[in-house]
Amino acid sequence: MAEKTAVQKGELDKEDFERLSQFRYQLRCFLRRSEDICRKHGLTALQYQLLLHLRGFAERDWATVGELAERLQAKHHGTVALIDRCEQLSLVERRQGREDRRQIEVHLLEEGIERVTRIAEAHQPDLYQLHAGMLFPPGE
Repeated sequence: MAEKTAVQKGELDKEDFERLSQFRYQLRCFLRRSEDICRKHGLTALQYQLLLHLRGFAERDWATVGELAERLQAKHHGTVALIDRCEQLSLVERRQGREDRRQIEVHLLEEGIERVTRIAEAHQPDLYQLHAGMLFPPGE
């Protein structure tokens, strides 16, 4: 039988807590800055995430409500309400499924594409800084 590692046994040392603390700090700084960027562009962070997941969905330019709920780690009804708000802002539209007419496809509209692009561009320096901080944590 293999012997458990220190982490499996729950024997974390001070450095483990420092690394985790630093990671959470860098992540929170990124998220805080992201919230500010989104607000500057007239969206909430959650609205931006919805648009980002639509624009970045693998192999197609739309997603179902269920797929978006998964990507957002949100409840289905909460995702529907978020899509409603984005639809009211002319950022997205719902369409009946092409293959399965019971499904609803969510598509970006031109305004949604423009906004998600501007916000994603504004995130690039912060994303680079977050990535660099994770590769080369302070003190190493």
